[in-house]
Amino acid sequence: MTRESLGHTKRDEVVNRVVRARDSLESAKGHFKTALYTFSATSDFNGGSLKTHYLKLKQELETSSRQAQEVSTRIRGVEAVCAALFDEWELELAEYNNRQLKSTSKQQLKQARQHYKRLIIAMHQAEAKISPVISAFKDQVLFLKHNLNAQAISSLHQELRTIGIDIALLIKAMENSIIEANAFMDCVTEQKALPQG
Repeated sequence: MTRESLGHTKRDEVVNRVVRARDSLESAKGHFKTALYTFSATSDFNGGSLKTHYLKLKQELETSSRQAQEVSTRIRGVEAVCAALFDEWELELAEYNNRQLKSTSKQQLKQARQHYKRLIIAMHQAEAKISPVISAFKDQVLFLKHNLNAQAISSLHQELRTIGIDIALLIKAMENSIIEANAFMDCVTEQKALPQG
């Protein structure tokens, strides 16, 4: 039994997957902010257990890595269902008898593809910024693990600025992607009702 026979259209599935991808980006954005805060707190270390700080950073790294993987998975899901939707839509254009409805549907398809292109570019831009941030963060966690001392903490100050800038750029890219996701969903949901003709 297909999802469509259960009342789920591809359009609904597109919206559902875009919502999940957007929410995944939103969640990842929050985790990266938390990771930056934890990294900042560790670089400002002035006593206590270095191991505790290391373990917190390690946990943030693991959580951020999982979030990054989820973002990638969600983006692939959006790509797959949108490809299926657009293919089906293109095929169904030939089935129209009413020229006005066909023309309107063709224009809606073109508009949806344009919104999709902006969405997927924004999502890929955000995704591309994740890996370098994770790598830099991982390097610092490994460095701290093997150098649990005050000298290691002082070296974190130098990296904090760079990682902070990278995370700020990542967050901006994620926010742009979220805006594009919302615009795409608006476009797709506005097109649900066919004009009378």
